[in-house]
Amino acid sequence: MAKKDYYEVLGVSKSATDAEIKKAYRSLAKKYHPDVNKEDGAEAKFKEVQEAYDVLSDSQKRGTYDQFGHAAFDQNGGAGGFSGGFDDFGDIFSSFFGGGGQSRNPNAPQQGQDRFMSMKIDFMESIFGAEKTVQLNVDEECHTCHGSGAHSKDDIKTCARCGGTGQTVTQQRTPFGTFQSQTVCPDCGGKGKTITKKCSECHGKGYNTKKVNVDIKIPAGIVTGQQLRVAGKGDRGINGGPHGDLFIEIIVGTHKHFRREGNDIHIQVPLSVIDATLGTEIDVPTAYGDVKLTVPAGTQPNTKFRLREKGVKDLRTGRLGDQYVEVKLEVPTKLSRAEREQYEELREVKGDSVFDRFKKAFK
Repeated sequence: MAKKDYYEVLGVSKSATDAEIKKAYRSLAKKYHPDVNKEDGAEAKFKEVQEAYDVLSDSQKRGTYDQFGHAAFDQNGGAGGFSGGFDDFGDIFSSFFGGGGQSRNPNAPQQGQDRFMSMKIDFMESIFGAEKTVQLNVDEECHTCHGSGAHSKDDIKTCARCGGTGQTVTQQRTPFGTFQSQTVCPDCGGKGKTITKKCSECHGKGYNTKKVNVDIKIPAGIVTGQQLRVAGKGDRGINGGPHGDLFIEIIVGTHKHFRREGNDIHIQVPLSVIDATLGTEIDVPTAYGDVKLTVPAGTQPNTKFRLREKGVKDLRTGRLGDQYVEVKLEVPTKLSRAEREQYEELREVKGDSVFDRFKKAFK
């Protein structure tokens, strides 16, 4: 299968600046990283993005690619092993996960990972805003040991196996030479310290899991797919690092009569043929209460009327949208004898029917 154009992979033009290329890469790398995106094909897409950035972020490689395309790298088995991309991705991983990736210093504080959840609200709550309360299991620092996990500070010792580095190094001799590998210390779990006597409250964990109520303020005008961020309500940090954040995706329920388009609200109202012909006044439901609407004589089917500032508040500007009222004419299916006689008299008075005038236009 032919490879996609690298510029197309990153979604940038061929004249894109280095800053634009880097910005596009960071966004796509966050989106498709296998630790974040579990959908089929996400990992392949991530590798494709990585490969494209490796070439386009290097001025020499980019110039060669612009001149010869993918063929310039085929002999080398691709784009050179993605060297440039991985150098930059460490920073991206850290910024997205809040330190969730491996740190150069295993004992340094690391922010916990973010949490994600969805919340369904009804249509009117999205119009006016609402306050909700959610219950979460949160790991809070142990108040007895202040997060150390030890009975006292004297019970915290430097790990004897790794010497406080949190890592152990092993060497293996092979016919091809000596290979060295670095792994997390099995004694201290990468913390660099061991506890001789654990805290009686948290049993050495340094935290206690509690159920807490979190108040969520939903702004007026929110739409399905938008997210709310609650700082510090994500997973606990490591080595005393801060908690991650909680992100709540909002799902807005449908309404029986109202339909939202952007910041405007649409509604269909039934109207009799008589009222449309003679004109009338009706009380139209809006999210803010009934509004009197004058329907002029001779109103045609599907006519739309505009009620200013009866729509939804814009999240950024605070301006209100409008409400559009569409007239749906209702033709009676059953008539009383008196009603039928009146319609017959009306037909005689009008003479030619609408259809008769339509047919005459063809003669």
